Amino acid sequence: MNDLNAILAPGMFVRHPDHPDWGVGQVQSNAGGKITVNFPDQGKLVIDGARVSLIPVFEP
Repeated sequence: MNDLNAILAPGMFVRHPDHPDWGVGQVQSNAGGKITVNFPDQGKLVIDGARVSLIPVFEP
């Protein structure tokens, strides 16, 4: 997991760098390098933090 993903906590908002069309998702959990994010149109997805660096959004 990269250092930026390590700060992600439940309730924080993020964007997926490869899928900006998914919009802003909310982090549900971050455990063992697996980050569960609920995106408005994609639903709940588990992201491998070792492969994808999610982009924090501070004003959704």
